[in-house]
Amino acid sequence: MDGASLKNFLIYGSYGYTGKLIVEQAVKEGLRPLLAGRDEEQLRSQAEKYNLEYRAFPISDSAALDAALMEVVAVLHCAGPFVLTYRQMAEACLRTKRHYVDISGEIEGFEALAAMDGDAQRAGIMLLPGGGFDVVPSDCLIAYAAGKLSGATHLELFIKSIGGGVSRGTARSGIENSQRQGRIRRDGKIISVPNVWDSKYVDFGRGPSRLISMGWGDVSTAYHSTGIPNVTVYMSFPAVMVNLMRLTRFVGPILYTRWARDFIKWLIGKFFAPGPSRKQNENGFSLLIAEVTDGKQTVRAKLRTPEAYHLTALTSVEMMKRILSSDYKIGFQTPSKAYGTDFILGFNGVQREDL
Repeated sequence: MDGASLKNFLIYGSYGYTGKLIVEQAVKEGLRPLLAGRDEEQLRSQAEKYNLEYRAFPISDSAALDAALMEVVAVLHCAGPFVLTYRQMAEACLRTKRHYVDISGEIEGFEALAAMDGDAQRAGIMLLPGGGFDVVPSDCLIAYAAGKLSGATHLELFIKSIGGGVSRGTARSGIENSQRQGRIRRDGKIISVPNVWDSKYVDFGRGPSRLISMGWGDVSTAYHSTGIPNVTVYMSFPAVMVNLMRLTRFVGPILYTRWARDFIKWLIGKFFAPGPSRKQNENGFSLLIAEVTDGKQTVRAKLRTPEAYHLTALTSVEMMKRILSSDYKIGFQTPSKAYGTDFILGFNGVQREDL
């Protein structure tokens, strides 16, 4: 690959909530990433803080984007909503033959990047979306459980976060994708279902919790990692959020207009905190259970991880370190396909157990 002698990577969207955590972690580990985004003022301030270089340009400026990528080996794409940005970045990586990793959890992007597998192989690059909490821990757990039951046909994933929170960027991405409703995979195909389509009570070890079905990224990636054709993901939410999600069934057409989504995203910017506090990052945690079955046997496994945004910084930076060391697989990849089911076990605070 051209530029193989380079030993650096680009973080696009470095001054967002999660981007800041990633930059901090990268510098802590001795890396010197090139920072990028469209807001020069925020970039300059961030670059001066860490004595790093930066490049300011909108992702729509393909010439500037290509020039920045030619300075590095890979990009860690952190600028969401990813449904609006992944294609420009991925196509630029194909043009410049640079590796692509993002921290998205958006199904549309995952499926589109999977369809670029042939292009990525011809370019000799890796396309790996979902390099953060969605979907690194769940993908590794699912692939681990599936590896214990050859021929599994159904997968259910259960997720509960404790003591964390939601960033502005995550909230804005949710609004941007609100018209897509719920998602499940049936017989290998992703289908839409109403919001709050199904619910279950699941015991993570502290008594039953109510979880609702949602279009989490593993609806896409679990199939690519394991071949299991039927996938449903359930997640725990506060009751008020469940009621609001159910309400979108009736007022959805209003929310799906561009002006409404832009207005709500503006409100999020005005009244939402940037993201979880430092204390929440340090003390929060998540619990995940993967259940796979072939109709006769069932295998269940559980994972405990650090708080989601903190974990995203850890996993995405580790992926960049591996790419810089020429540890990657070309083509479209999921975390478990690229780095194995035990990749997630390499981080402090992660525990896995068979149930």
